[in-house]
Amino acid sequence: MTTIAARLQAVRSRIAAAAGTAGRSPEDIRLIAVSKTFAAAAIQEARAAGQVAFGESYLQEALGKIAVLGPELEWHYVGPIQSNKTRQIAELFHWAHGIDRLKIAERLSSSRPAGRLPLQICIQVNVSGESSKSGVRPDEVFALAQAISFLKGVRLRGLMAIPEPTQDIGLQRARFRQIRELKNEMVSRGIALDTLSMGMSDDLEAAIAEGATLVRVGRAIFGERPSNPG
Repeated sequence: MTTIAARLQAVRSRIAAAAGTAGRSPEDIRLIAVSKTFAAAAIQEARAAGQVAFGESYLQEALGKIAVLGPELEWHYVGPIQSNKTRQIAELFHWAHGIDRLKIAERLSSSRPAGRLPLQICIQVNVSGESSKSGVRPDEVFALAQAISFLKGVRLRGLMAIPEPTQDIGLQRARFRQIRELKNEMVSRGIALDTLSMGMSDDLEAAIAEGATLVRVGRAIFGERPSNPG
C-alpha cells in the first residue's frame, strides 16, 4: 500500500471511529482531501485509493491540476474567493466553501455555465472572531443566506468554519457546536441547509461529534505541505 493510500485509510478509520462514538453513520460524513500545494501525481495516487473529492485553495495551481486530471473528479474550492476568480471557479468547480459576501455569491451565480447544476456553496462563518480569518459573523449569516437563496446559479448547502487551532478538545467542540446550533436555527427559520463543512486533520473527531457532514483533511493524507505556490 502506498504512503498516501495508507494515510487515506487511516483517516477513513478515524472518521468511522468518531462517527461510531457519536452514534452516527460513517456514510453521513464525506471526506474532502485537501490537495492544495501537492502535485497532480499525489491526487492520482489518492484517486487510485478510492478518493474522489479534492479541495484546492490556489486557483492557478488548481487550474493546472483540473486540466490534467479532468472534471470527473469532484473539485471543491476551499479558500477565500476574490472577485477576479469567480468566473473560473464557477465554470470548473463543483463546490465553493468560503462564501462570505453576497457580491461573491452573485458573481459565482451569474458565471455558472448554462446547463450545469448549480454550484454548491457554503457560507464561511468566523466562529472564533479572528481578524485574520475570512468569514461572516454569526449574527450576519441569516441575512446573507436569505439573499443567496434567490440566486439561480448557486445552491446554498450549509455552513463552513475554520476555528482557531487548539488542543483543547472542549473548546474545539464548543466552536463546532456553535456552528451546528447556528445551522439548526437557520433551518428553523426556513433556510434549507443540510451541510456542515468543518473539521480538519487535527480536529475532525470533535467536528464529527458536533455534526460535521464534510471534513476537509490535507496533511493527514498528503503529509507536510510544501511551501505556498501563491
